[in-house]
Amino acid sequence: MSEDHTHVQEFFGARAADWDRKFPGDGPAFTTAVTEFGLRPGDRVLDAGCGTGRAMTALRSAVGPSGTVLGVDLTPQMLAAARRAGRDAEGALLLADVARLPLRDEVLDAVFAAGLIAHLPDPGANLRELARVVRPGGGLALFHPIGRAALAARHGRELTPEDMRAEHNLGPLLTGSGWNMVSYADDDDRFLVLAVRRP
Repeated sequence: MSEDHTHVQEFFGARAADWDRKFPGDGPAFTTAVTEFGLRPGDRVLDAGCGTGRAMTALRSAVGPSGTVLGVDLTPQMLAAARRAGRDAEGALLLADVARLPLRDEVLDAVFAAGLIAHLPDPGANLRELARVVRPGGGLALFHPIGRAALAARHGRELTPEDMRAEHNLGPLLTGSGWNMVSYADDDDRFLVLAVRRP
């Protein structure tokens, strides 16, 4: 399902203005996922592929005023929609590619990535880049507000054993990219995988 950057920008850019209206009920799922992620006050967290910034309020609440929230997205229209929604009040928004983050090594405590993994052009290398900017023992959350089967049905396709987000595929992918998967949940109403950055 990976897509080149131009296609990703075109796809999401055309949908940015209506994105939040199209999925108005997702807020509680984001809040629950961030809560389960276990961030602490003062943590430095990246919202990777933040889109319209739907996770940023929950992330700010989790890390508190002493923490850092950074939202990064490849699509200018998505970041503009995030700003119109006032989500830049929760943290900094940056136009950047998660495959080449403009961040120092091990500068973050955690990465939250909603709906990102299917759009990574080179998932192994891109997950390694996320690992590069997170301290050893830091966390990664791969999230989607609906599960794999519901998402496949929404797009009119069937799940196959080759699905990258299937547990038997995602576990080794994470391991090979500097992460250890610690939990995997794929329910009708959410997909949430938590991993820890290896030393």
